[in-house]
Order: sequence, then structure tokens, then C-alpha cells
Amino acid sequence: MTLAKRIIPCLDIDNGRVVKGTKFLDIQDAGDPVEVAKRYDMEGADEIAFLDITATHENRKTIIETVENVASEVFIPLTVGGGVSSYNDVITLLKAGADKVAINSAAVNNPDIINEVTDKTGSQCIVAAVDAKKESAERWAVYTHGGRKKTELNALSWCIDLEKRGAGEILLTSMDKDGTKEGFDIDLLKAVSSNINIPLIASGGAGTLAHMKEAVINGKSDAVLAASIFHFCTYSVNEAKQYLKESGVAVRD
Repeated sequence: MTLAKRIIPCLDIDNGRVVKGTKFLDIQDAGDPVEVAKRYDMEGADEIAFLDITATHENRKTIIETVENVASEVFIPLTVGGGVSSYNDVITLLKAGADKVAINSAAVNNPDIINEVTDKTGSQCIVAAVDAKKESAERWAVYTHGGRKKTELNALSWCIDLEKRGAGEILLTSMDKDGTKEGFDIDLLKAVSSNINIPLIASGGAGTLAHMKEAVINGKSDAVLAASIFHFCTYSVNEAKQYLKESGVAVRD
């Protein structure tokens, strides 16, 4: 049985506001987190990703009050990330209303955190977030701290390792494509999806509904994350689902 593909609007949060950039730069304001999240809930989003994009860089935790406010207004799963560096951080976010917690930089600094957290909470609520930038035809480097710090990790081997350590899903963002609206990095998605057995969320580059179809059909992604096209009302979540459905892609009603 083919699992339905998910549509996940992404709320990048900076100083308590939804923002959107291009290639992790040129940040623009996109609204109040609670109001934006409520709109996506009403439009039929399958989940919402809430990522505090400057928490790690500023050496602080995710803004809990904002998480609580969003969680109290939406009735679909909420994935929260940003500044998560310990099991206690995960529990704090789950108590604040998150259904899943995304871990990125902390896992690179201490890969065992994935093992430690999933052993206690289970894999189902841990999303491993990976920010990748292309270096050659078959290699993408992993970056941390909101795309500010390059590591020596190869994105493909890192995703494989994250699955072995217990991550329940991979949220894979192409830094080259982020905010460009030029389409997803299909080569990156195919390379990772063909080597892991946990759900893969495609992120970075959605500009048209056809890009989403390409990500799930050619890139073999299980979910598509998008921001710009939803924030600025190029398309609604419902329009995206209807397009995919008409294209023969199984989506949730």
C-alpha cells in the first residue's frame, strides 16, 4: 500500500516572527506565527514545521511561549526545532505542545544524542534535520548553525547514520535551492531516498506545484515542505493537494 504524501508548510521563526529567506540569507518578514499557523491548519496542511532558525547561532533555546501559542491554536501535528541540544530540551518542547522535535546542529556535534533521545522517547517523535550544500556531482556537505558553519560530513552518509541511530524521519534541506523557487534538488533527494528506509521530507526550492510533484515522484520523498509559495499566497495548501491528487499522487484528504 502506498502511503499518502504529506504537505508541510514551514514556519521559520526569528525574533518571534515568521520569516523567509533565500539560500539562508536576505530574510523577509512573513507574519505572526499563530495567525500563519491557523491559516495552514484551516487549509488542510498535514503538519506544520516550526523552526527557530537563529536559536543555535545565538546560543539559546527555542522560544517556548511562541511554541505554546501556536500549539494551542492548531489541531495538526507540530514539529519544532531550533536550539535543541539535550533530552531535557526535547521533553520541554513536547510538553509545550510539539508532536515531534527536530534536531540538527546538536546531532552533528554529538551524534549520540539521537540514540539517547530515541531510546527514551521512541523514534516517532524525533526528526533529524540536515542542511546540505552541493560540492560536486555526488557530494553534498552538511552545514550547521542555520547554514553558517560547514562540516566535513557527507550528507548522504550522515542521513544513513542518522537512521541507524534511531531518527524517525529526515528533514533534508538543499541550501542551494532554499527560497529560490527553482525546484528541489532532485539528485540530492534521490541519493538519500534510495539509501534510507525512514520517511524523507523534501525541503528547499518549491516554486510551483509541479516542483512538489517532481519531489515525490522523481525524488521519492514522502513529504514536501514549503514556505514561500504558501506564506505569500502563490498557492494554498488545498490547491497543492488537489494538484497532486489530479497528478495521481496519493495525498491525505
